[in-house]
Amino acid sequence: DILVDGQLCDCDIVVNCKVGDPIPLQVKLTNWSKHSVGPFALTVTPYQDYQNGVHNYELQDAITFVGSNTFYIDSVKPTKDSVYFGALLFLYTGDFYLNIKFHEDNNSRELPLSWFCLPSVHIRAMEPVA
Repeated sequence: DILVDGQLCDCDIVVNCKVGDPIPLQVKLTNWSKHSVGPFALTVTPYQDYQNGVHNYELQDAITFVGSNTFYIDSVKPTKDSVYFGALLFLYTGDFYLNIKFHEDNNSRELPLSWFCLPSVHIRAMEPVA
């Protein structure tokens, strides 16, 4: 599960936030396999989709992470959850998306396939209301 500003992100959900406010990001992974999984890393990369097949990943001037955009996970035990917290800070208005990628450090245990089907995260950063 992915939560942005406390809202569960599922298909077709747009999370609205205010420019300049830190937005909490939570990623919850559940290991339904019979084996422990890990170690691995999870990286969150923001981008803009121009709806013409072009994605802009050069957003260092528009979005920053409070902390790191990469979570290092030692292992997730069978039938257990592991939750990771971070925060985003949007500096400009616009529609943004989050790309979540896994980087496996151990080839002996494969990551659950369901983790590669995380929902698309769409965030709309708006001007604060005065």
